[in-house]
Amino acid sequence: MQQRELGRSGLRVSALGLGCMGMSFSYADLPDPTAMITVLRGAVERGVTFFDTAEVYGPFTNERLLGEALAPFKGQVVIASKFGFRLPPDMGSGLAAEKSFDLGLDSRPEAIRAACEGSLRRLRVERIELFYQHRVDPAVPIEEVAGAVGGLIAEGKVAHWGLSEAGAQTIRRAHAVTPLTALQSEYSIWSRQAEPEILPLLQEFGIGFVPFSPLGKGFLTGAMDAQTEIKPGDFRAVLPRFTAEARQANQAVVDLLRQVAVQIQATPAQVALAWILARAPWIVPIPGSTKLARIEENIGAARLVLAAEQITALTAAAEAIPITGARYPEAIERTTGL
Repeated sequence: MQQRELGRSGLRVSALGLGCMGMSFSYADLPDPTAMITVLRGAVERGVTFFDTAEVYGPFTNERLLGEALAPFKGQVVIASKFGFRLPPDMGSGLAAEKSFDLGLDSRPEAIRAACEGSLRRLRVERIELFYQHRVDPAVPIEEVAGAVGGLIAEGKVAHWGLSEAGAQTIRRAHAVTPLTALQSEYSIWSRQAEPEILPLLQEFGIGFVPFSPLGKGFLTGAMDAQTEIKPGDFRAVLPRFTAEARQANQAVVDLLRQVAVQIQATPAQVALAWILARAPWIVPIPGSTKLARIEENIGAARLVLAAEQITALTAAAEAIPITGARYPEAIERTTGL
């Protein structure tokens, strides 16, 4: 797979990364970890070099999974992880069933350092290649956060850092203290809140953009519709955009992707990813999957070239479709800067 540079940072990764949250967290019927080791190693063999995790996924179990699976590829892959939530102490593998943790924010400098040490241990690396603040903590000035991560960079424990779901002013303030390599935020053909202000700012500062949920948490693949049962334990069950009524209304977006896909002999998922890749060369989406077949399908999007007129027509058609339902419940939406 071709490589892309995140902004002007010098950090080069595969044009498509792999979001690994669903291997350990947030969805019903979590897969067997042994099977996921096979999937992760299969992704590397197919050209994926960029893997996204976080200490909160599990908590801790997802980082351990990647640490074990990717250990044979040390120096060949980039693992991004995140800090910033208040979690229980990492007590080792016995914490796998722990679910009673407090998801409050905590980006105090001492918490950042503790998170870094834990992630280094679980990922089995000497340096975290990309370390994001998972959500902006209003109780801690972003300058303190940037300074704390800058210290970890100076010590060689972190190579690059970034923010997630941060607003423009936060990005400016953080970047002035310790230059940012990447912003990770939700972005797709049905979630375009980053376009008016954030994307121009990232281009100006030379910061890469890493869209999560580029396939709309699975909806834009066409694999689900209004009749699809969302099982208990699947976090999509609480999202306003995933009520049956919202899915019925938003089916028009999938129908649009499917129309283009038929024309160019692709799949809706490939069209959705190719559209994002065409937005700018410093954008690297991280679709999640637990199946190698889906990963192979997604990789196909990196080889798919949409003509300029196709992109223009697809963008205009998507803009004409009103999206029903907010991304998140109001309480969660307030924690984002977008």
